[in-house]
Amino acid sequence: MPRDIFVLRHGETENNRLAIVQGSGIDGSLNETGQKQAKAFFEAYRNHTFNLIVTSSLQRTHQTVKAFIDLGIPWIQLPQINEMNWGIHEGKSYVVWMEKAYQEAIADWKKGKYDTRLEQGESAAELEARISWFVDWLHTRPESIILICSHGRAMRCMMTRFLHLPLSEMEQFTHKNTGLTHFNGEPGNYSVRLMNDTSHLEGFAGF
Repeated sequence: MPRDIFVLRHGETENNRLAIVQGSGIDGSLNETGQKQAKAFFEAYRNHTFNLIVTSSLQRTHQTVKAFIDLGIPWIQLPQINEMNWGIHEGKSYVVWMEKAYQEAIADWKKGKYDTRLEQGESAAELEARISWFVDWLHTRPESIILICSHGRAMRCMMTRFLHLPLSEMEQFTHKNTGLTHFNGEPGNYSVRLMNDTSHLEGFAGF
């Protein structure tokens, strides 16, 4: 059955603004800008027919699509699409030593060394395992128009699964706060209609 899958990154949090590492262990809420971004997305898509909403278990995703949930659209929370766990770096500001460790991990992932992780954090292989479970689960759903709200690194991984790319390619995907990606087609054969689209923010009050 043809379906439309919309994948949205959550709105801005204060940790985003202050360049503090969140990951899966920091359950931050949207700041004022993030709330405006969520409202702008809702105003742009409020008349779109979503059959199902899927979010991570972290509140920043819930808050981003709350207006749709309040319409009574069925909603499922899944920890499998939580952000990557960044270990000892979570809750801390980006600093030179953290950036070095992060870039070294990314370099390894690009080479296919997916077991690399930041200290006490999650490996790319572990992230891929739970995202793969999610994509397989998604394909069992009967709904044809689904809105997913997740997180940047989790979404990078998700894009490789939707597009049948190796995990080493996930760096090619970037996601701004409330950036929207739209896939259309049959499970296993999707085309990309939008990628990291933020046109809903253009001209909206506060931006």
